[in-house]
Amino acid sequence: MARNKHPEETVNLILSVAFRLFMEKGYEHTSIQDIIDHLGGLSKGAIYHHFKSKEDILVAVTDRMTADSNQMFAQIRDYSDLNGREKLKKIFKESINQPVQNDIFTVAPDFHKNPKLLFSLLHETIDDAAPNYILPIIQQGISDGSIETDYPEQLAELILLVANVWMNPMIFDSSAEESYRKFMIFSQMLQGFGLDIVDDEILERLKELTSIYQKTRQ
Repeated sequence: MARNKHPEETVNLILSVAFRLFMEKGYEHTSIQDIIDHLGGLSKGAIYHHFKSKEDILVAVTDRMTADSNQMFAQIRDYSDLNGREKLKKIFKESINQPVQNDIFTVAPDFHKNPKLLFSLLHETIDDAAPNYILPIIQQGISDGSIETDYPEQLAELILLVANVWMNPMIFDSSAEESYRKFMIFSQMLQGFGLDIVDDEILERLKELTSIYQKTRQ
């Protein structure tokens, strides 16, 4: 097959093939050559023209997977009929219950071997998710009296760093029991801020996602 003359189509093809292989074989067991072999004649140069590494491909695959999530976060942030605390609870519940989370935990890489991906997660958490979605909700909560803090920016970062990094079994390879204990501490921490926003449904979903990830490590 001749090289696709339309860059966007080429990128979409690479990402679609990579996603399928990551799902079938796992990120760690999929090589650049595996992706090339399923591109119908596109060369290695076609991949490296758009992506510097397999890590960059995974970042792009994940970004595409979570695009709808970001739209959902923005919608919850902008709801007019919920107070700040209610929005925080809804955004956590909706986020963890999304079917795309199953895919994310299935294609999960070993972050110990991929520090670039870990940095990308930290960057997205601190520079995008916290200021654009969580901080405005906390600020609204302060205004409507449902959230009490003198440090809204730091609280937004703390909540997401604990949820996305410390509690993330993909980073610390936590067992179901370890994840449960972290969840309970997370719940107690939020309650200390007057934020009773996590419940048993979220806990069961966290256990399910941890189980999905552990199966990929076997």
